[in-house]
This record gives sequence, C-alpha cells and structure tokens, in this order.
Amino acid sequence: MISHFLLQAAPITDSIANAATAVAGSTEVSVTENISYLEFLLKGGIMIYPLIVLLFFCIYVIIERYLSIRKVTKQDTNLISEVKMQLKTGRIDNAIMLCSRENTASGNILRSGVGIIGRPIGEIESVMEQTANVEIAQMEKGLGYLGLISGIAPILGFIGTISGVIKIFHTISNTGNLNIQTISGGLYEKMISSGAGLVVGVVAYSAYHLFNMMIDSFTLKVQRQTLEIINVIQEPQNGN
Repeated sequence: MISHFLLQAAPITDSIANAATAVAGSTEVSVTENISYLEFLLKGGIMIYPLIVLLFFCIYVIIERYLSIRKVTKQDTNLISEVKMQLKTGRIDNAIMLCSRENTASGNILRSGVGIIGRPIGEIESVMEQTANVEIAQMEKGLGYLGLISGIAPILGFIGTISGVIKIFHTISNTGNLNIQTISGGLYEKMISSGAGLVVGVVAYSAYHLFNMMIDSFTLKVQRQTLEIINVIQEPQNGN
C-alpha cells in the first residue's frame, strides 16, 4: 500500500515542480522584458516621432506664452488711482509719465487715451479701444499653434494605430498565422500611438483655453479702467 501511495504521489509532485518551474520562468521573462518608458513609447510606430516633436513644440509655446502674457498683464494696483488723481489736478504730463513707468499692456492703453486729452471723448475712447485690441492680439500671438496641435495630435495618433492594424492583418493574410498573441501584441503597440496623440492633444487644448481665460480676465479689467479714465476726463466738461 505504501508503494502504491508513493506511485500516486509522484505525478502530483512532478506537477507541482513543473508549475513552480513555469512560474519561475515567467518571472524571469517578465524581469528580462522590463524596458524603459522611452523604449516602450517608441514601440508605437512611425507616428510617435512627429508626436514627440509636437509635444516639445507645445511645451515651448506654453512656456513662452505664459511668461509673455504674465509680463504684459502685470498691473500696479495703485496705477489707476494715481493717474486719476493727476488728471483731476490737471497734471496730464505726470499722468502720462505714470502710464509709461512700466511697460505693460494696461499702461500702454491708459497712455494712449491720456496722451490725446483735449480731443472729443468719442475719439479718446476709440483710440483706447484700438490700443487694447492691439495688445490683446499680441497676447494671442502663438495660441493658434496650440489650437492646431490639439486638433492634429489625436488624429496623428489614430492614423498610427490604423496603419499598425492594417500591417497586422496584412501579415496574417500573408502568413496564415492567426493567434491571439500576434493580434494582441501588435495592437497594444499600436494603441500607444493613439494614447500619445491624446496626451499631446489634451496638453495643448488645456493650455489654449487657460491662456484665453487669462486674456479674457485682463480684457475685463482694462474695460473697467477705461471707463474710469473716461469718466474722469469728462468731469471738467460736465462742470463747464
């Protein structure tokens, strides 16, 4: 009976040993197949390269626009009150000097109106509005690239995925070798292209709208300042 029991236990022991060997082998393979993020990204195919270029260009535009917009939209909280005080006392030259003290969009807009005091109010308001439009256009310079990237990047990623799927099925049709490993392995590599395109698109899309929000906020502040200056300029005329 003991020998019979040992004979039955032997296959079970062999099975456990084989399973342990298989687990160890799979662990070794997984360790061996560890790759860097860059190598993993480059498995996405040829479309990954233009997406990488678009990503770096997008980051450059974001940094450049942020620094530029932040610089020109910087506002001195005391500027508008000081300019109004100088205008009320009739010191127009001092008001112009205050507006020119800092090279900001707000100062340029105020200077354009204060510098032509004496002309009709409608003309002063029109000049300030035109100057504001020019300053806003300067802020929006380059934002079109972000809008373009946000639309192109996902499409490039999708094209990379589609071209990869076509290659997979072309290979299957030529070799007649259809198995889940071939299909899933090829698809996961090509889906990297779509994922990368979406990431680049989201970054560009978010930055585009955030910058537009900053510009809209600045535009609202400038409109309020323009109304305040126009009201101060009109006060002597109303008194007369």
